[in-house]
Amino acid sequence: MVKPTERRVSYGVALGYGITDLFGGGAFAIIGTWLLFFYTTYCGLTILEAGSIFAIARVIDALLSPVMGYITDNFGNTWLGRKFGRRRFFLLLSSPLMFLYALLWITDMGYWYYLGTYLSIELLSAMVLVPWETLAAEMTNRYEERSRLSGVRMICSQLGGFLAVSVPGVIMQFTGKDNSFTYTLTGIIFSCVFCLAVFITWYCTWEAKDVPQESDFKVDSQRSGGIFNHLKYLILDLLSSFRIRAFRLHIIIYIFSFTAMDVFGSVFTFYVVYCLQGNTAMVSGWLSIAAFASVPGTYGFMLLLNRLNITPSAALRLSYGCIFCVLAFLFTVYITHIQVPTLLFSAVFILLGAARSGLYYIPWNIYSFIPDIDEMVTQQRREGIFAGVMVLTRKSTVAIAIMIIGLVLEEAGFVKGSSAQPEQAMQAIIGLMIFATAVLLAVSFFATYKFTLTRETHKLLLKEIARRKLGGDYRDCDDNTRVVIKQLTGYEYDQVWGGNATVERDIDLSPIK
Repeated sequence: MVKPTERRVSYGVALGYGITDLFGGGAFAIIGTWLLFFYTTYCGLTILEAGSIFAIARVIDALLSPVMGYITDNFGNTWLGRKFGRRRFFLLLSSPLMFLYALLWITDMGYWYYLGTYLSIELLSAMVLVPWETLAAEMTNRYEERSRLSGVRMICSQLGGFLAVSVPGVIMQFTGKDNSFTYTLTGIIFSCVFCLAVFITWYCTWEAKDVPQESDFKVDSQRSGGIFNHLKYLILDLLSSFRIRAFRLHIIIYIFSFTAMDVFGSVFTFYVVYCLQGNTAMVSGWLSIAAFASVPGTYGFMLLLNRLNITPSAALRLSYGCIFCVLAFLFTVYITHIQVPTLLFSAVFILLGAARSGLYYIPWNIYSFIPDIDEMVTQQRREGIFAGVMVLTRKSTVAIAIMIIGLVLEEAGFVKGSSAQPEQAMQAIIGLMIFATAVLLAVSFFATYKFTLTRETHKLLLKEIARRKLGGDYRDCDDNTRVVIKQLTGYEYDQVWGGNATVERDIDLSPIK
């Protein structure tokens, strides 16, 4: 019988896996682009009230995400987990719940309704995305196939983003530019798409079911018991994930670059409508061009990593450099008030879309290799914990970012529903979209110089893990592999694979050095 990790991942399988990112990319692209505008324009909320909804819901959900990761790591011990899979069970459960998304886009409801519906979507996303994001690492350990899974999922994400900004624009042609039903109908359509996508992923994917090691039974025995015992190990696992050097750097790159795009996306509509005196149809058109360019852009970055063997760090710096150029262009347009030809504006947003695809694809491609590095330290497979930590940090920071945007615009005198804004509010919009975005990207840019995970170092890592599983002596490891292990894990070689690092993970809560 073929082991799960020995099954080949074709492009068809990769598509079945990746299609769920129509939800991961599309749902939150719609939210990031339109929901703040929808709340303040059609729902009677102030910008501070709308910002507080994002902050409250995502902070609460951020607490759930690592819990969800811990649950999926240990769900295989239950009857449901053995029958339906410790990860995939939650996909099957969540598929019909996708229709909750349509409830976001109803007008003339109160603050608590909008908080409740948004909270339900954030909780649903954790239940889907945390277990789903672990599957790439479980389905195969081949570098090329994991890159294929990550690449196809990001193409689906970019396609979801393209649909997110283009579908409302198409609907506007029939409903009008200032009709709230545009957004209601968008929510209904995407609810159907998300429901089908999650079901397809459940049907097409599989999980690794390796023979448990003796140490696994020991861990299960220690972690059995009441809720407080599980909570203890949840906290220990969360803290221990940050002790992996590659993961710490990865989180910095991931959080700062993604938050930069969140800030840009949240403010861009205000930039077009108030700074350029445009309209929401123009927003939809330009973002549609960028989203469309992201699809071939993702494939281009896949080729850079897999065919040309460009390191992830170098490819990320290329992506950031292009986005810096786009920000400089948009700032120049605002300052000079020059009339830019439509063709040039389109070219700029093609560049933005292609560059942004690398920013989104590469961190998620890197993520699928982090559990391998962790296994070298802990001798365990903890994909769920790392997915949970990524969702926690991501949603916490984006909640803070959107809350800060609301506070800054409120303090700058932003007037909701007005066709014109005071000069101070205009300056706040530019400061957030151009300079805040650039600063966040700069942090990620410099962090890439310390990140050393490549195809070659990953192969050395897997080779050493396989050698140790077969009973190889730690003293037989060559010097080059020892250096690679230290660079990736942050530990000396003698500390990993049952050494001091594992003990430290279980009992030491001292700050990370």
